[in-house]
Amino acid sequence: MDLWPKGSAAVFFLLVLFKFSEAQNLCSLPINIILIPENNNIGDIVTTLNAEDGVMAIITSQDPEGFFSISGYNIIADTVLDYETFDPNKPHEVNIECTKADSPPTTENLKIAVLDINDNPPVFEHSQYTLNVNELSKVDTSVGLITAMDPDKDDRLYYQLDSPEGEFNLEANFNPNILVKKHLDYDKVKEVTMILYVQDTLIGSEAEVSHTASTTIVVNIIDIDNRPPWFQPCTETEVGTSIICLMSGYNGKVNAKELVPGPLTLEPGPLMAIDGDKGRNDPIHYTFLGGNDGGIFQIDTDTGSITMREPVETGTIVLSVMAYQRENADQFATTTVILKVVDSSDFPPKFVKSSYEGFISEDAGVDSLVLESKTSNRALRVQATDDDFSNGYNPNLRFEIVDGTDFSITAEGFILMLKAVSPGTVNLEMRVVDTTNDESSTASLSVEVTPGGQQVKMGEFSSGDMAAVGASLAVVIVLCLVCIGLMVHRIKGHNADWKKLSEASVFQSKLGGGSGGPKEGVQYSNEGFQLDDDSGSVNGKLAADLENKLESGLKPQQRQKMMTPSAVLLSPSSPQADSSSLAETIDSEKEVKPILTKERRSEEGYKAVWFKQDIDPNTKEEVVIIPNTGEADGDHEEEDDSEGENRPDVDSGDEEGVSSDL
Repeated sequence: MDLWPKGSAAVFFLLVLFKFSEAQNLCSLPINIILIPENNNIGDIVTTLNAEDGVMAIITSQDPEGFFSISGYNIIADTVLDYETFDPNKPHEVNIECTKADSPPTTENLKIAVLDINDNPPVFEHSQYTLNVNELSKVDTSVGLITAMDPDKDDRLYYQLDSPEGEFNLEANFNPNILVKKHLDYDKVKEVTMILYVQDTLIGSEAEVSHTASTTIVVNIIDIDNRPPWFQPCTETEVGTSIICLMSGYNGKVNAKELVPGPLTLEPGPLMAIDGDKGRNDPIHYTFLGGNDGGIFQIDTDTGSITMREPVETGTIVLSVMAYQRENADQFATTTVILKVVDSSDFPPKFVKSSYEGFISEDAGVDSLVLESKTSNRALRVQATDDDFSNGYNPNLRFEIVDGTDFSITAEGFILMLKAVSPGTVNLEMRVVDTTNDESSTASLSVEVTPGGQQVKMGEFSSGDMAAVGASLAVVIVLCLVCIGLMVHRIKGHNADWKKLSEASVFQSKLGGGSGGPKEGVQYSNEGFQLDDDSGSVNGKLAADLENKLESGLKPQQRQKMMTPSAVLLSPSSPQADSSSLAETIDSEKEVKPILTKERRSEEGYKAVWFKQDIDPNTKEEVVIIPNTGEADGDHEEEDDSEGENRPDVDSGDEEGVSSDL
C-alpha cells in the first residue's frame, strides 16, 4: 500500500512537513560538546547559537547553576573555570530554549568540559620530614619515599636531592626513594639535613621550568649496639672503620694494717665504665674476675666502687674487674686495679714557707728560671720538709702547680716559665705531694713578670756589673804588683849581707874544725870582708862579733867537731892570705859552696847556714850554729821535718833559731 499522497495532495503534505521541520529548529548549536581551558576570563564567549531572526533564546537550566549566561545568541562564561574543581566525568550542562511567534519552541543541550592547563606548582604535604636509619647500614638501603603532589593532574614531577656529604641520594629523578650511599657512623655523624626539590618539567631539558617546590628532610643516624663498655678515662683510636678506646688500668694505695672506710681512691678515678655506643647508654654492671683472694675487697655492682672488708699486710694487690651491659652481657670489657700497700704517715709534707714571690722578665724565654728578686741572678727555689723524717728530708716528694699552664716546678723546686707571659702578676698555687702515700700540702706563689729589659737574665751580667768587676780586678792586680816590687827590692837590698854572713860562718867553721881545737898562737882572720867597701854589706867588726859569738856559744866538743883539717891557719907572723889563695886551698880539699840562705839544701858538698827568719845585722842577738854530723844529722832532719809538719806556718816568725847542715 502506498502511504505517500499523490498529486496536489503530495505537494501540500510536503509543505506542511517543511513548516513543521522549520518550527522544530528555530536555533541550533555548532557543536553540542565544547572544551574550554581553565582559568578563563569572566565574559568570555563559550559558543554562539545559530538562529533565524525573531527567535528568542534563553537558558532554561544548567548544572551546576550560575556558571554561564546567554546574551543574544552568545553563551557567556560568568565565572572562572578551574580544572582542579571540575569533575571530568560530569561536564557542565546548559539547556537552551529558542522560541518564535507562531512556531513551536526549540531546545538545545550544551555540554561544556574544562581543559586542564599547567597552572599549579607541585606541593609537598609537609615542609619538613624526619627519617631514621641505623648506623653501619649497607649502601643502597632505603631510608624513605617522599613525594609531592601536583594539582595539575596531567603533570609529571621530577626530583633532585641535595645531601651535604653525599650520604644519601634518590633511586631516580622521577622516583624520590631515598637510599644510603655512604658508610654511616653515629660517633661521626648523628644527623643529616637535606633539601628535596621537585619540578614539573624534566630536569636537564631545555624547557623552561614552570613550577617548583622543596622540602627539608632530616635523617637521624641511630646508634646500634655494636660496642662494649669503655672504662674511663680512655683514649679513642680509629682502626679502619671501627673505633676502640684504650685504657691502661687504675692504681691506688692503701695503708698497711688499716681498714680504709668507704670507696678506695684510685688514679685515674673513680673506676667507671660507659657504654661504647654513646647514643644508647645502656646500663653497666661490674664484677671481680680475679685477684680478690679471700674476699678482702668487694665491688659495687651498679657503681663500680671498691671497698675493703679487712686490712692487708704488705705487698701489691692486682684486681681484675669486668664491666658488662646489664641487658646484653656479651658486650663486656675488663681492666686491672693495682693497689700498693704502704706504711702510714703521721705528718704530711709541707712547704718551708707558706708563700713565695718570684720575678722574671717577659723576654726571658721559654724554660727560663724565675728569680728571687728583680736585681738578682739567683733562681727562686721552693723547698718542703716532712716531719716523718728525722732530718726533714723526704726523697719521695713531688712539686706541682695546681692550676695554670704558664709555669712549672722542677723536681728540685725551681720554677720554670713554660710560655711567653705578658707583664703583670701571676698568682699560682703550688702543691707538694708525698708519692708514697699521696699526702700533700699547698703554698701560694706570686710571680711578677716584668717588662723586657728590666731584669738581668740568669747567667748574664749587666754593663754596670762588668765595670765593677773590672775595677775590682784592676785594684787587686795593682796591689799584687806593689807587693812583688817591695819583695824584690828587699831581697836585692839584703842579698849582699846574707852572702857575707854565710862566707864568714863557713870560713870560721873551717878554721875551728881541727881535732885538737884551736891551737895556741893561731889567729883567725877575715880581712877579706873587712876590705869590702860595700856600705850595705856586713863590715869587719860585725864579722868579728859573729866569730866571738860563735865560739862562745858552742860547747868545747862542738867547737872541736867544727874544726877540719882543711881549715887555713894564719899565725901573726905569717903573711895574710888573700881570698883567692883561701879559695884554692878549700877547693883542693873539697869543694865548699858558702852561702847564707833561708832554705835548707841537701846537695852533696853543699854547706849552708839557714835562718828561720831574717836576722837584722844591727841587733846583738845571739846566733847559735849547731853542726850536723853523720847519723845525728839525719836525726835532726827528721825532727825538723816533724816540727815543720806540726807548725801551721814555717814563716810565721814566732821562734828564732838557726841550724847548720855540715
